[in-house]
Amino acid sequence: MIILTENAATRIQQLRSEIADDSKYLRLFVETGGCSGLEYGMSFDDIKDDDVVEESQEIKFIIDPKSMVHLDGCRVDFDDGLNGKGFEIHNPSAQTTCGCGKSFN
Repeated sequence: MIILTENAATRIQQLRSEIADDSKYLRLFVETGGCSGLEYGMSFDDIKDDDVVEESQEIKFIIDPKSMVHLDGCRVDFDDGLNGKGFEIHNPSAQTTCGCGKSFN
């Protein structure tokens, strides 16, 4: 299960209102890259047959099965304060994380 904070849900709703295609879902994913080996990503995308559909804060989002292995149990937050980093993913199963907060191992 992946949890969106209220701040993350609000920002996602704002981003969704800016795209012209309501059929797209928010996709959370993990890919090879970053300074720690794996990198988080987010985009709006079409649902695929093997995607896992989750919901938090009344926002439905999709995750491919390979990414779900790494993302299960995460909390997604959004920080737009003075030193805000944007979206932050807090992953309790990450062994190490990069200072930027976008990559992990």
